[in-house]
Amino acid sequence: METGDTTVIRARGLVKDFHGFRAVDRVDLDVAEGTVHALVGPNGAGKTTLFNLLSGFVPPSAGCILLSERDITRLPPERIARLGVARSFQITNLFPMLTAREHVELALAGHAGQGSIFWRSDRLLARHAERTAELLAAVGLEGSAADPADTLAYGQKRALELALALALEPTVLLLDEPTAGMGAEDVDRTVDLIGRVRAGRTVVLVEHNMNVVARLADRVTVLQQGQVLVEGSYATVRDDPRVVAAYLGESHADH
Repeated sequence: METGDTTVIRARGLVKDFHGFRAVDRVDLDVAEGTVHALVGPNGAGKTTLFNLLSGFVPPSAGCILLSERDITRLPPERIARLGVARSFQITNLFPMLTAREHVELALAGHAGQGSIFWRSDRLLARHAERTAELLAAVGLEGSAADPADTLAYGQKRALELALALALEPTVLLLDEPTAGMGAEDVDRTVDLIGRVRAGRTVVLVEHNMNVVARLADRVTVLQQGQVLVEGSYATVRDDPRVVAAYLGESHADH
């Protein structure tokens, strides 16, 4: 459900070159406040590289990125995160022996600037207990709070990653392949979850599953060979002949 006309993320002329290969080629992008904006395209289209540019994990070769009109082009990821942008990753990055509750408590303490004394203070731990319970409940893990991360099912690990991102109290949530590797039941659960946590936030997601895109996205940007091929609603881009041709002709690995 599209909400506002305010642009939260504005990218202009983004370019990223890797050793002579241009992964992102003069991309312009506008992400409206309160929307779910999907980045899609065949393998090799540049989706992940564009995502990495937006989150500060790689610097652009050219172009600029504005977050609510503030230039974040050269800021490191941790500075961008402090401005209200949280990111989840394709590959789970969890500590195997820590419980789900401990992961969220640590994320909350770090966000509050208490990371260095977190492990030495039961009082600080208790300070975050209520919010930890809320976040675990929000992602459907209230019954697994005491379970070590390595005992969680794949879909539960992805849900925990989302809880960690939400612990940063983001206004912009960047989700990289949130349903990758999931069975149909976990996909449905994750789509419902994203539908709930998007309230009051802007979501940008890279997603291969077009059924997920259809269910979640207000706006879709289709990339091909590092350039914007088509942009619009899912209904607009779904049957565009250029999009159909791009997917049928996919032949390269994603960058």
